[in-house]
Amino acid sequence: MLGYLAFALLCQGISLHAYDDLKEEESILAYINVDLSRVQRRVNDNFLSVAIDASLVAEEKYMYLLGSPKLRTLAKALTPAFLRFGGTKQDFMIFTPQNDFIKSRKLPKNVPLHQDDICERLELPPLLEARLKQGWAQQEVLLQKEEVEGIYKRVKFSEYAVDLLYTFANCSGFDLIFGLNALLRTGGNSWDSKNAEMLLGYCESKEYNMSWELGNEPNSYEKKAGIRVDGYQLGQDFIHLRRILQQSKLYSTSRIYGPDVSQPRDHRRDLLEGFLESGAKAIDACTWHHYYVNGRDTSLEDFLDPEVLDTLALKTNEVLQTVDLASPGKKVWLGETSSAYGGGALGLSDTFVAGFMWLDKLGLSAKLGLDVIIRQVLVGSGTYHLVDANLDPLPDYWLSVLYKRLVGTEVLSAAAFSGPGVERRRLRVYLHCTSKRSSAFRPGAVTLFALNLSKSPTRISLPQQISNSTLEAFVLEAGDSGEQGLYSRSVRLNGEVLKMVDDRTLPPLQGAPLPPSEHLKLPGFSFAFYVFKEAGTPACS
Repeated sequence: MLGYLAFALLCQGISLHAYDDLKEEESILAYINVDLSRVQRRVNDNFLSVAIDASLVAEEKYMYLLGSPKLRTLAKALTPAFLRFGGTKQDFMIFTPQNDFIKSRKLPKNVPLHQDDICERLELPPLLEARLKQGWAQQEVLLQKEEVEGIYKRVKFSEYAVDLLYTFANCSGFDLIFGLNALLRTGGNSWDSKNAEMLLGYCESKEYNMSWELGNEPNSYEKKAGIRVDGYQLGQDFIHLRRILQQSKLYSTSRIYGPDVSQPRDHRRDLLEGFLESGAKAIDACTWHHYYVNGRDTSLEDFLDPEVLDTLALKTNEVLQTVDLASPGKKVWLGETSSAYGGGALGLSDTFVAGFMWLDKLGLSAKLGLDVIIRQVLVGSGTYHLVDANLDPLPDYWLSVLYKRLVGTEVLSAAAFSGPGVERRRLRVYLHCTSKRSSAFRPGAVTLFALNLSKSPTRISLPQQISNSTLEAFVLEAGDSGEQGLYSRSVRLNGEVLKMVDDRTLPPLQGAPLPPSEHLKLPGFSFAFYVFKEAGTPACS
């Protein structure tokens, strides 16, 4: 009898330990409405993108970690995507080439190599990888201390760091965005571009195709470096960069993104408005940064609070309105984002519970009209990374890979409604066309992803438009059971803990097939993707 019950529960998308919760308390009944008649919005093919924080180059030897075959395997599963190299440290980075030919501007000719040869040549040997990972754990402590103290030292980086970064991006399949130092200023407080021009000259000699940013969070320049730059001057700095690129044969049509301001308020709003008035024509998309909470004083409850999650909509709408007034039609990106600022929240930002903030941000951002979301960080200092110091994937990594595989660029309408007496907004749902990158699903399929912020299991009543379709369920729960599971650094997909098969192989990430049904059952404190394979949605075909 128990074996039959276990089989029945798995077929309904419920894990065995979730059944224990069902016995203790009744499940919540929720209803959803969907509109399959039209696509509300379309986002960039690289919508979910990632960053590598420039702090990785604070000691250049750690850039060699980008040659790890394991890290490249993990990175490839997140493409297509942009890879942003930037952050606080980018405005303290000075390009200091080691090659005498480069110093004299007599740049050596690039020796063409086959792509596979380059990728193989710069692979990190296992023994060296182990030593670097051991040292990186200590380096992270020093970087976090610098973040807390707010005292930032200048960092020199050479052409070898650039080679390692570009090779990692190219061999993994990323489109690289390189953040230039904007705190190099002239006596008149305009951007001093000499160091950037030297870097551009080297990159052009190597035929490195990439896009560019200039500066990180200019609203905090005064606090970080005692320099204040107003919006008008910032716009002029970007126009200066555009003119430099236009003089380059390789970079004349390169894209520029900026100004990477923090959430708009007070000086930040004035800065963004002034920048757009003078420099909007220089950028291809307007970037801003968003974090929900301060990593030093947040709590588990914040990560599950619908009101905290809803703050994203308020801030996003402010930015969208500001940009639309100054530069109608300009794309808007979340150029850097995660759960908590200040390097993340210790014991939270790298655990299962962080997935609620991350998945809701992906769903809400696309629904509101943001074009690209760049996650801080793929690998690097802090506790909001997707891959830890041992280069092992964390829960948000697996969530990101599933999103990439299952969620398409076309945003459809979906809304959840709970029964009487139930706290609203504890079930959050989003609907997209299914990703066309997956050949496993027919044209017209749709992907519903849902978050259950409640301890109680939820029964989701499906509308007729999709209840007649077979589906595949991808239910994600904490790797550890019980109340402490939310702090888990592992995750279960349909009951199985996810981990790499080996350093070059990911697990299959298969869904659980379900028959047509009027209800879905989502365990407490979990999130899931449901692919309705026979939805037959014309807008998704």
